[in-house]
Amino acid sequence: MKHRGRHRRRKRGRALRAFLTGTALALTGAATMISVSQATVDENPGPLTATADASGRLTEDLLPSRTLDRLTREMGRPVGIGALLAGPDHSLRPAAACTTAERAALPAAPATTRTHCWDPADTGGRHPGAVTTSADADDDGAWGTHRVVLAGWSTATAGSGADDGTAAGNTKEAAARSARPVLARVSFVDADPSHHPAYTSALLVVPVNGGRDYRPLASDLSGMVWYEDKLLVTSDHAVYVYDMHRILRTTVSAPSAGRVPGGWSAYGMRYVLPAVGAYRLAPGAPGPGALSLDRSTAPDSLVLTQRTAGDGEDGGTLLRRYAFSTDPDRNGLLATGATGQADPVETLRTEATDVRGVLSHRSGWYVSRAGEGGPGSLWRQDTEGARVTECGTDRASHCWSASTASLSYGERTGEVWTQSGRMLFALPLSEIDRALD
Repeated sequence: MKHRGRHRRRKRGRALRAFLTGTALALTGAATMISVSQATVDENPGPLTATADASGRLTEDLLPSRTLDRLTREMGRPVGIGALLAGPDHSLRPAAACTTAERAALPAAPATTRTHCWDPADTGGRHPGAVTTSADADDDGAWGTHRVVLAGWSTATAGSGADDGTAAGNTKEAAARSARPVLARVSFVDADPSHHPAYTSALLVVPVNGGRDYRPLASDLSGMVWYEDKLLVTSDHAVYVYDMHRILRTTVSAPSAGRVPGGWSAYGMRYVLPAVGAYRLAPGAPGPGALSLDRSTAPDSLVLTQRTAGDGEDGGTLLRRYAFSTDPDRNGLLATGATGQADPVETLRTEATDVRGVLSHRSGWYVSRAGEGGPGSLWRQDTEGARVTECGTDRASHCWSASTASLSYGERTGEVWTQSGRMLFALPLSEIDRALD
């Protein structure tokens, strides 16, 4: 396995120029980005403002190596990502096989060049979550020889029938389901253009009892970034850290997770990915939301959204930036001080509420907002103001997907990946360039 990030420094100049183009990914092809004064002024989140809000400090909590090593000894040698891709459990359907209802989750424009929909037998009862790719892991776009898309999913425990993101219920049964524990998984998709897209999923778990057992991570996956050999995902009040070199096989298919009679189980999944640590917010602080990677900073940085304490009609969203460590012994981890705490190197506030996705480059920040029963909107903000994407003859501003939790750009392929509903898709940067021009 080649060293993660090995080519990053010598290609930074070219990567930044391409990424600057890529951060406009929210634009729709036939749409143009215009000033808010010509669009929906009542929804205008206005300019970003700097804030000294102190609720963003993250405390690093890494598991002892003896705990992780004990679990590995108990379960067997870790497997590589190549093993998951070589023996997929399910296939994605091509665009032509996706239903009209599924395709309604796509942006109004531009037309996507790589569009797939998930196997309904596998994703029914599951919420779609964030997406990250091997282009986040390394700026050469690949993990070893593989181009990979990681897609997050969450669901209540087996048999609960949780909402899959295509419909919402309002019944006592739905309320009861929402109160049950949530299972979080990551699907590893073979994204090589020459291959038929197929995938295998691994359950995200947390070691317990000194590595003698594990429990499932009970969280929706609203944010996810694969950086170097680490995968960072959000939970209610923390950002959990996973090591891509520690994927483990299960040995028993049982409706539970952890040690079971005869071996190890993960609700029928063949693999688990155990957490190696977490970054925890202070008790009572609003939880993290969306995540993204910004390579336009030095060092590279993690971007995180956090609701304000007064989130709601008059509330807003905090946009945090944390620096990644440059210590070669801390690949994929955040820079921390002597006390093991990571403080934001930048905190901005947007008046936008119900923010689902975020992307930043230099002074520009992109935030995607959920729609009310329909398409969402995508805004670009800086300290001067805000602009929104528009589409159609009426220059409507609600042109984006109803809910895209993340945006992941790959310089080598020129693609931007995200997902909404049961649709996983990529947008071409060339079309975005034309829209910007």
